[in-house]
Amino acid sequence: MNKDMAAQAAHKDGFIAALDQSGGSTPKALKLYGVDESAWSSEAQMFDLVHKMRTRIIKSPAFTGDKIMGAILFEQTMDRDIDGTPTAQYLWEKRHVVPFLKIDKGLTEAKDGVKLMKPMPDLDALLERAVAKGIFGTKERSVIDAANPKGIAAIVDQQFDVARQVLSHGLVPIVEPEVTISIPDKAEAEDILLAEIRKHLDGVPAGKQIMLKLTLPTKANLYKPLTEDPRVMRVVALSGGYSRDEANAKLKQNDGMIASFSRALTEGLSVNQSDDQFNTALGNAIDSIFEASSVKG
Repeated sequence: MNKDMAAQAAHKDGFIAALDQSGGSTPKALKLYGVDESAWSSEAQMFDLVHKMRTRIIKSPAFTGDKIMGAILFEQTMDRDIDGTPTAQYLWEKRHVVPFLKIDKGLTEAKDGVKLMKPMPDLDALLERAVAKGIFGTKERSVIDAANPKGIAAIVDQQFDVARQVLSHGLVPIVEPEVTISIPDKAEAEDILLAEIRKHLDGVPAGKQIMLKLTLPTKANLYKPLTEDPRVMRVVALSGGYSRDEANAKLKQNDGMIASFSRALTEGLSVNQSDDQFNTALGNAIDSIFEASSVKG
């Protein structure tokens, strides 16, 4: 493991930029950026367009390790280059941003109030490629839609099983059991989730650490015990559909959590902006998320 990356991931002020929209969410991300579905006629063209968008973000003057601790990439982004340099390598060497990789393959149908991750039979091969490409850690997402103890237990079981597989390759897993922000029993679901995570932390191998990516909780500082656990490198917050202003306000109420925003980061960016307009808009977004991630307690 790269010691400089580990030190930055564990201790540096800043946040994680989530640039990992995949097949299902890419059209929506492009539409918000001002690129309509008529702009491509194949999946390959669609991914070329989203890589252009991500390249523009990563090369923007404000997108550096000063305020962005890390960035989460989609597999196809990891496999592409920026100015002839593999994306993960470019991120670290040129921008001093720690590269992470989204590894899940999407969600199964809902059962017991949750959506588990689809099976990942080729995960070991993907993790080997990630190591070779200079990736530091991974991210794996599943979704909780109800305060169902059986479902939440199944989600956390699966997340930690995958996390142990990731750890065995020398990578740091970001465990992401997202709680849907619109459900009526969100606070109850979060209490169950916290208890399950604390139970599973005992299974983290000695000397290893994981990260957690969690929905901003209904009760401020609910996850503070996790931020203080030595087996947890970092607790990061997902915006989950909240607007950037709303997400930032909620984040400020949670000591020790930093942001890992996707849609809230790219809100207001457009393909039609001049480079100056684009860089100013992105810079303002980065400043506001950085401040919310840093101002604590």
